[in-house]
Amino acid sequence: MKDHGRSTTKRTGGRRRSNHKKRKHELGSSPTETRVGDRKLKFVEARGGNTKVRAIRDDTASVATPDGETVSAEIENVAENESNPNYVRRNIVTKGAVIETDEGRARVTSRPGQDGQINAVLLEE
Repeated sequence: MKDHGRSTTKRTGGRRRSNHKKRKHELGSSPTETRVGDRKLKFVEARGGNTKVRAIRDDTASVATPDGETVSAEIENVAENESNPNYVRRNIVTKGAVIETDEGRARVTSRPGQDGQINAVLLEE
């Protein structure tokens, strides 16, 4: 288990010795790669007794239209993803990804792996 605590190296190059063991809130986790498919959520404990909702799979998005309305749209597939070109082939939705919906192409503005929902803004074409 790798922790994401303070660096063990000082800026002078010396070593910083740990004054406590690993804590649960310092644990890292692998990224949640939200796929396009039937809705499946996972609830994860976060620091302070809070919970995060991770979207493992989702097939609907809340799409904001240019006239200010929000409609629920069916996701067809991922068209572009600047964070990783391989995510397009694997239909993985992340923030900033361009998805094709039944309303048109939309850019994802939420973080599905953190929020558990997909919010998007319709693109003008």
